[in-house]
Amino acid sequence: MDITIKKTRLFNASCVALVVTALAFATRGSFVEAWATEFDLTHTQVGWIVGTAFWGFTLAMIFGGPLVDIIGLGRIIAVAFFCHVIGIVLTIIATGFWTLFISTLFIGIANGSVEAACNPLITSMYTDEKTRRLNRFHAWFPTGIVIGGLVVYLFNNISLTDWRYAMAIMLLPTFVYGFMFLNKKFPQTERVVAGFSYKDMLKACYSPLFMFMAFCMILTASTELGTNQWIAALLSNVSDNPILLLVWISGIMAIARLFGGTLVHNVRSTLILLTSAALAFIGLMLMGYASGVMVFAAAGVFALGIAFFWPTMLGFVSENIPQSGALGLAIMGGIGFLGGAIAQPALGAIFDAQTAAAVPAGQIIDVLKNAAAGSQEAAIWAQTQLTGGANTLKYVSIVPAILIVCFIYLHFRKRT
Repeated sequence: MDITIKKTRLFNASCVALVVTALAFATRGSFVEAWATEFDLTHTQVGWIVGTAFWGFTLAMIFGGPLVDIIGLGRIIAVAFFCHVIGIVLTIIATGFWTLFISTLFIGIANGSVEAACNPLITSMYTDEKTRRLNRFHAWFPTGIVIGGLVVYLFNNISLTDWRYAMAIMLLPTFVYGFMFLNKKFPQTERVVAGFSYKDMLKACYSPLFMFMAFCMILTASTELGTNQWIAALLSNVSDNPILLLVWISGIMAIARLFGGTLVHNVRSTLILLTSAALAFIGLMLMGYASGVMVFAAAGVFALGIAFFWPTMLGFVSENIPQSGALGLAIMGGIGFLGGAIAQPALGAIFDAQTAAAVPAGQIIDVLKNAAAGSQEAAIWAQTQLTGGANTLKYVSIVPAILIVCFIYLHFRKRT
C-alpha cells in the first residue's frame, strides 16, 4: 500500500511539474510584442530570447538523461525546481535583453529537466503500462497550455495587461510540485533494475530501430510543436481570438491523452502512430480549405492526430528498446524538441513565401502591409495573409504524409 501511495504522489507531482512547463510555452508567445515595446528590442532580439528556451530544453534533456542514473532522479527534479524559480523571478525583474535571455535559458533548462527526470520515473514505476501512463502524464502539457492561454485571455479582458502578472502565476504550481517532491524516495530507473550496463544503454541508442524512431520523432514533433506555435498567426484572420483556436486544439489533446489511456494500452503502438499520422494529415489539409466555424472542426481532427504522437513515441522506445533506458528517453525528447525548434523558422519562411505568392497581380506587398486599417488595401492584405496561411498548412501536411509511410513500414516490420 505504501508503495502505491508513493507512486501516486510521484506521478501527481510529475503532472504538476509538466503544467509549469506548459504554462511557460503558452504564455511566452503572448509576451513577444510586449517585450519588444517595453525594452526597445528588435524582433530578431526577441527571437533569440524565445529560442533560448528551446535550446535550454534540448541541452537539459541531452545532458540530464545520462546523469539520471548517476546522480539520481531526485537531484534532476531539484535542478528543475530551482531553475524554474530562478528563471521566473529573473523574468519578472528583467531590465533588458540579457536578463530576459538568461532567465529564459533557466526556464528552458528547468523544462528539459522535468522531461529528463519524469519520463524515466514514470516508466520505472509503471513497467507494465508505460505508454498508457506516459499518455496520462503528457495530457498535462496541453492542459497547461489551455490554462496558460485562458489566463492570458482573461487578464487581457480585465485590463491586467502587464505580462508580469501572467509570469508570476507560474510560481504557484512551481512551489506546489517542489513541495510534493520534497523528501520523497525515488525508485531506481528501469535500466538499473534490469541490470543493463551503461555500455548496453549507449549501444541501444545507436541501434537501427532507435535511429529510425529518432528520425520519426523529429517529424512528429515538428507536426505538433511547430504547427501549434504558428496556428494563431496562420489563422489570425479566421477568428477574432486565434488564441482560442490553440486552446481548442490543446483541450482536445488533453482529453484524448487523459481518457484514451485504455485504448492506448490495448492497441498496438504502431497502429496508434499510423492512425495519428493519417488524422494529422487530414486535419492540416482540412484547415487549409476550411473557413469560419469549420476551421474549429478541422482543427479538432488535427488535434486528435497529434494528441498521441509524443507519449506514444516515448512509450514505443521504452517498451521495444528497454536497454536505451533514461538516456534513450532523453534523446528522444531532446531531438523532438530540436525538431520543434527547427520547424519554427521553416514554417515562418514557408508562410512568408506563400503569402508573397498570394499577392494579387498589380499589388505591391509592402504597400499592402502598411495599408491603413479599414482601407481596401488592408482588406486585400488580410485576404492575402489568410490565403498564405491556408496554403502553408497544406504545404506542412507533407510532414505527416511522410510519417504515414514510415509508420506503415514500422507496423508491418514489428508484425514479422
